[in-house]
Amino acid sequence: MRRVPFLVAHRAGNQLDLLRAAEAEHCGAIVEADVNLFRGRLEIRHLKAVGPLPLFWDRWQLAPPWRAHLLLSDLLATASPATELMLDLKGKDRRLAERVVEVLVPYLGQRRVTICTRAWPLLETFEGLPVRRIHSVGTARQLRALIRATSTRRIEGVSIHERLLDLAAVTELRRVAGVVMTWPVNDLTRAAELARLGVDGLISDRPGAISGLAAPEAAG
Repeated sequence: MRRVPFLVAHRAGNQLDLLRAAEAEHCGAIVEADVNLFRGRLEIRHLKAVGPLPLFWDRWQLAPPWRAHLLLSDLLATASPATELMLDLKGKDRRLAERVVEVLVPYLGQRRVTICTRAWPLLETFEGLPVRRIHSVGTARQLRALIRATSTRRIEGVSIHERLLDLAAVTELRRVAGVVMTWPVNDLTRAAELARLGVDGLISDRPGAISGLAAPEAAG
C-alpha cells in the first residue's frame, strides 16, 4: 500500500511572508520558488520580464519596475534549515544554472534542495551535487519527449501537470523516474485520485486544503 504523497507549497518561496506561513503550517515542508536570471541577479519571482526591460507580467498581472524582488541568496538565508527548497529554474540560459550552483555552494550538504526545470539540459550542471534533479513536464508533447529520452536510462524525478496524468501515464513515469510529482493540486478529491494512481508528491497552491488526505483513502 502506497504512503500518503508528500506536499509541496507551490510558489510559497516567492515571498518571505508566504515562506514563513508555509513553514509555520507544515513543519519540515517542501517549498517551491521560481528562480530567474535578470541582469546578473538571481531573482525569485514567477512574474516574467518584458525582454531586457524592467517591466514584469504574469497572465493578467503587471508589476511596476520599481518593485524589489527577493533574491535567491536571501531566500536561502531566511528559510529554516528543516525546509526543503524546490527551485524551479525559469529560462534556458545555462548561466542561470551556473549562477544557482555558485549561490548554493555554502548550503550543499547542509540542507535539502531540489532543482526543477523544463529546460532539461540545465540539470546537467547539477550532476554530482547533493541535490535532487527533477524534469518538469507541462505538455503532452513534452511528456512524449521525456518517455523517449528515458528509454535507456532512469531519472531522479519528474514534475508534471496534473491534467496529463492517468493510470497509464503514472505507470510509465514510475518506470523511468524515482519520484513523480504533479501540479497544481488544490482539490482534496483530485488529490485522492492522484494518490491512488501512485503519485509521490502533490504540488499545491493551498496545501492546507489537501493536507487532510487520509492514508487509507490515498492508498486504496
